[in-house]
Amino acid sequence: MARFVAGRLAQVLPVIALVSIVVFSIIHLAPGDPAFAILGPNALPDQLTALRADLGLNRPLAVQYVVWMAHVLRGDFGRSYLNGFPVAQLLGRAWPVTLQLTLGALVLALLLAVPLALLAVRFRRTWIDGAVVAILSVAYATPTFWVGILLVFLFSVRLGWLPPSGYVPPAEAPAAALRTLVMPAFALGLGVGAVLARFLRGAILEEMGREYVRTARSKGASERTVVYRHAMRNALIPVVTVLGLQFGTFMGGAVLTEAIFGVPGMGRLLWNSVIVRDYTVVQAAILLTAVVFVTINLLTDLSYGLLDPRIHYQ
Repeated sequence: MARFVAGRLAQVLPVIALVSIVVFSIIHLAPGDPAFAILGPNALPDQLTALRADLGLNRPLAVQYVVWMAHVLRGDFGRSYLNGFPVAQLLGRAWPVTLQLTLGALVLALLLAVPLALLAVRFRRTWIDGAVVAILSVAYATPTFWVGILLVFLFSVRLGWLPPSGYVPPAEAPAAALRTLVMPAFALGLGVGAVLARFLRGAILEEMGREYVRTARSKGASERTVVYRHAMRNALIPVVTVLGLQFGTFMGGAVLTEAIFGVPGMGRLLWNSVIVRDYTVVQAAILLTAVVFVTINLLTDLSYGLLDPRIHYQ
């Protein structure tokens, strides 16, 4: 296990380094001047020059990258160009909010995927199976922002059951926090849930045709036992792989979801920072997201051994 983790880390670290180089280069080569964005259109040329020198923007790009990475490795992401707050402080406020939204979306996606996949398997090759597949196709094809708008219109405007936007920390008011989390989590998790349900359905049906399933049936095992104890467990490995890859969808969809529902998370912070060209925040947010995504995929690889004891790490 230790050798496997060490080998995976040896592959992960160059990927993160490459991501940091790409992010830093693209952002600094993009049109726009942070000094102009900070001082505004009425700034004098001497003021712009002095601020660029103070921010280190007059140095060569390679030097700026080395200085930035040296600070990042010490946990210092710099200060926001817009308000002067430490970037680490801004990320520390936004990241737990996005994590709550992501976990809520993941739970709702699984609550949607598992029952629908099992229902389709139970009534495979019937109209129920076809209806489930059709519903999943529509759910996957519907854009996240459109789902969010429909949810707000139905549950907030028409029915008045849920608040249309906002965020309440769970520690302050758990019930209110849950009410503000339901709609954004559902909007974010719907598409991923549809993908997981399709993969789980296909994986279970594939396992149902294998020799060990026929052997279990020949021994008198019930259909319920065959599906739940045998086929479903072995079908979870490809589903877990897809779930790890879909984590990027959660992070990407969080930008629109948080903007629609007014959730002060990473997506909203990144969106606002891109608009005002707050480069230090954008760089740190994207780099942190990449690190989390790579970590999730590493944990996904490690989970295979728990799902299938036949898998040994070397």
